[in-house]
Amino acid sequence: MDYLNFDVQRSLHLNWTGKFIAPDENWIHMSRVLTDFEFIVMTEGELFIADDRGQYHLQKGDYRIMSPCERQYGYKPSQCTFYWTHFSYNNFHNDPGRHKEGELHLPFPAEDTHIALPEQARVPRLDRLVVQFKQLQDCNRKYRNINQDGHILTSILCELYSQLYLSGSRVTMKGEQVQLYTDIVDYISWRIRENIRVSEIAEYFGYNEKYITTFFKKSAGLSLKAYILNQKMELAQALLTDTNLPIAQIGYDIGFSDNHNFSSAFKKITGQSPSEYRNSYAERMLFHE
Repeated sequence: MDYLNFDVQRSLHLNWTGKFIAPDENWIHMSRVLTDFEFIVMTEGELFIADDRGQYHLQKGDYRIMSPCERQYGYKPSQCTFYWTHFSYNNFHNDPGRHKEGELHLPFPAEDTHIALPEQARVPRLDRLVVQFKQLQDCNRKYRNINQDGHILTSILCELYSQLYLSGSRVTMKGEQVQLYTDIVDYISWRIRENIRVSEIAEYFGYNEKYITTFFKKSAGLSLKAYILNQKMELAQALLTDTNLPIAQIGYDIGFSDNHNFSSAFKKITGQSPSEYRNSYAERMLFHE
């Protein structure tokens, strides 16, 4: 697996972007020679795509960065949905550093202007990238401002780098503390669409409620209830931008039995009502390749 090393002191250049939905189960990706980078983030199904260096199988939550000057083609029918972005780097020279796994010491120091990404990996927080893609497409359609587009695209790749290499670095925790924190976060992610109670989490892991509450706040910097609510609202943001589901249905799907409570909680976290948030980035670009 190769790693691509970008200097993001200067923004990337967005060429075009969209969301793709396969028209039917027999769709196969076109064959072409890429003239720029393509960044693909899968949201549903499976994509079977290849280039001159190999064949790749992408599933929901996976991403791949495909490089210019290589033939890109589908090698098998793909029933899938994904966001895609074509971009150029370094004044269209398209010459990031390319490294083998193990050659880089990641993450880079905080003052470094570089980010390095494996060509393909799983996105730890897909919902966050979905919201940013929607913002990118909405701004691109509304304003056609190449500087704004480039900054948003660069922010998306920086977000991915941060998810992969920065979000798990907790120097204050060691050994079994790290494992317990990770297990709690995974448990919340697993049950995020339910009405999760702190007492249930404590019982599941065999601790009393006071200990779990204190431990999590010390580890995460916010209370367990606040963390759960934030995670629910991030999922709601993704559903509001990436689907046409009714707002009441979205609230129900993330564990709210009452639409008023969902709307109040959402506005408290984001500063906007669900409908205001959805309308702020309403112009999603839908393309069929």
